Amino acid sequence: MKNSNWQPLIEGMLEAVWVVDPIELRIVAVNRAAEALLGAEPGTFIGQPVIDLSATPEDMFFWEDVAAGLTDQIFSETLLRRRDGTTVQVERRVSLIKVSQDASVFVLAARDQSAQRKVENELEKLIAELRATLESTADGILVADLEGNIRGYNQHFAEMWNLPQELLTHRNDAAVYTWMHQCVLDTERYAERLGAITRSPLLEASDVLMLRTGQVLERVTLPQFARGRPIGRVFSYRDITRRLADEARLQLASTVFDSSLDAIFVTDAAHRVIAVNPSCERLTGYTQAELLDQPSRAFFSDLSEVAFVDQFMEQLVRAGHWEGEVWNLRKNGKPYLCLASMVPVLDEQGAPLHYIGFFKDLSETHAARKKIEELAYNDALTGLPNRLLLAERIDHALTLSERNGYSCAVLFLDLDHFKHINDSLGHLFGDRVLIEVSERIKGCLRHVDTAARLGGDEFVLLLNQVDVRGTEITARRILDALARPFTLDDMSFTVTCSIGIALYPDDGVTMDDLIKNADSAMHHVKERGRSGFRFYQRQMNIGLLSRMKLDHAMRLALENNEFRLHFQPQVDLASGNIFGVEALIRWHDQELGNIPPARFIPVAEETGVIVSIGNWVLTEAVRQCAQWQAQDWALTMAVNVSALQFQQANFVEGVAEVLRAFSLPPAMLELELTESILLRDVDEALERLDALAELGVQLSIDDFGTGYSSLSYLKRFPIHKLKIDRSFISELPANDSDTAIVKAVINMAQALKLRVIAEGVETEMQRHFLVSAGCDEFQGFLCSPALSREEFNEFMEKDEKQPQTKLF
Repeated sequence: MKNSNWQPLIEGMLEAVWVVDPIELRIVAVNRAAEALLGAEPGTFIGQPVIDLSATPEDMFFWEDVAAGLTDQIFSETLLRRRDGTTVQVERRVSLIKVSQDASVFVLAARDQSAQRKVENELEKLIAELRATLESTADGILVADLEGNIRGYNQHFAEMWNLPQELLTHRNDAAVYTWMHQCVLDTERYAERLGAITRSPLLEASDVLMLRTGQVLERVTLPQFARGRPIGRVFSYRDITRRLADEARLQLASTVFDSSLDAIFVTDAAHRVIAVNPSCERLTGYTQAELLDQPSRAFFSDLSEVAFVDQFMEQLVRAGHWEGEVWNLRKNGKPYLCLASMVPVLDEQGAPLHYIGFFKDLSETHAARKKIEELAYNDALTGLPNRLLLAERIDHALTLSERNGYSCAVLFLDLDHFKHINDSLGHLFGDRVLIEVSERIKGCLRHVDTAARLGGDEFVLLLNQVDVRGTEITARRILDALARPFTLDDMSFTVTCSIGIALYPDDGVTMDDLIKNADSAMHHVKERGRSGFRFYQRQMNIGLLSRMKLDHAMRLALENNEFRLHFQPQVDLASGNIFGVEALIRWHDQELGNIPPARFIPVAEETGVIVSIGNWVLTEAVRQCAQWQAQDWALTMAVNVSALQFQQANFVEGVAEVLRAFSLPPAMLELELTESILLRDVDEALERLDALAELGVQLSIDDFGTGYSSLSYLKRFPIHKLKIDRSFISELPANDSDTAIVKAVINMAQALKLRVIAEGVETEMQRHFLVSAGCDEFQGFLCSPALSREEFNEFMEKDEKQPQTKLF
């Protein structure tokens, strides 16, 4: 259906409608209702990416999922961005509409919810204000109608009566009343009074309740009126246990006063000191004579807040008690932290008769707490903030940035090849390097910025109130600082890093999104050579989703047996006979088509599925080799082994098991290993290679000369063959450098009594050169490309079904 044909259809709709191309995800048609909803001029939406309408992470993630082929519909409330930058609340639906057998479109329909949301917000505000009023009182409140049905209660009520969790989450009025009845000590009296209150809707009453927990509650009940008629009842509960305990405490004070280790003082109703205990004299440094008749304010000289004393006195009057930590001064002027509390002693009429103050020295506790906080919020090795403190600072920075319209940046920094330092020089040396790196990073930041260590060699930096240019300057400053040589124990070396950058609010509005996107950008730096920085781009998420999709498809291919093996003949240069083949994996996916190994193998190695794929290749290759042997075709089978597969603890046992399963002589199997596998952990690799050699398996070095070639491992390892990489063969014999390298490899192999095979041989000139240079074997298009099993069988049967066919 042509885009122009959509207009009459969507213009007749009351909703705002956009029609979106399913491939490009761009708007191809829009009605006037949509332009009016977002305040746009006619025609301005055409060709615009639909993701530009998004104002929420949900919509952005949805369109990314669409791009990745993970979804095609959504229906919920969201925000759309108007042309003036404001947002509008809408109910929107996105659907994939098939308009013909070969074409489809996405239809985005939205209905303005602003008016409805305004009414809902006003109602929610009113309810919230009523709830806040109910929760702000210090008493426990229970509201019931005339029939006794509970209409509501506040948190203080639930805590005062210690209501079980199931009664808080599932309404059961009868169970609440039963619970309260069981909590009361005198259940008969309680039931009698409650019955009298229930029978008299206008009754106002006050009672004292003794609970089994030892609490004493004062209950005040008042009728609730609406339009002059009673509609229910309000029960107010106040815990007077403390007040009664204070009276008892005063009676015991004369006994414990002098022997208490806490500092205690007593004042009259006017807050003049009338008594202090010995501990109070020791704590303050003042004698009793110096303290008597002094105002109680003399004990409170908080060093951080000027109006502190007025505030706590006000709370003392309002709440009937006060407790808190304060900084005071001793007589000698030294500050000390103490836990202070003050309670009134009331007379029979409830008026303050005395006040009792308590002080507990917290100097040692404060020092210990500071140390604990330091350990809790800082990295133990470098002293930098850890993830917990970083989260607090990022949250604070995002709040300020949102309020003031600032931008900020999160940088994810990872040291390059730091594992080499730990592996070669030890973790203690690596820790010293991390400390030095931390100091250099801190030296590149402002006081308002934060550098945090997440663990290992990963750091996250928070830059406040910076733009793109300022962020770039800081990133370059850090790269330059770390590029300067490090010197530890008379050893000089260089450390580089890769930095990914995410900017608020463009790249995320939460800490998790910013760190995730900065980490994604950092990994792109790693993939492109390291030692640099990169800003986050949305396409990185698309790339990640594509890799995830490919990983999922590979796992399904394994389950559904979609992988196939092709076989490339290997030829003996001296005799011209085919003596073996190399097994090469091929994959055709029904949705993605033919996928070359160069595309899916790196993803398989990254996700770990390469181990399963490698095991499948080994099994199928041995199976095929055994079948050919049964046909009297004595062909050696060469199989590539990945680094991750080789590192599996049971790799050697797995090879032996496959050979036993198909009764294939081990000498008929050749495993091709890359140089990087052998150099990763030399001792472990040597042990594993010796076990394979003892098993009888042939071992060769694949792509020799392209990695970290070393004569030492060729001497130590039980290698049988070297394979010269095709990159050195393609320009033979014209390229002098390639000629010299190939001859050197062949001469070295001959000196070490190793065979040599060249891959990628395509011309007779290349073959003649290799023969003259002393090369033993070759494979390449000159003989044959990689063939399917059926094609290879036909190829071998051409000359009277003779596998040892002389081709050259």
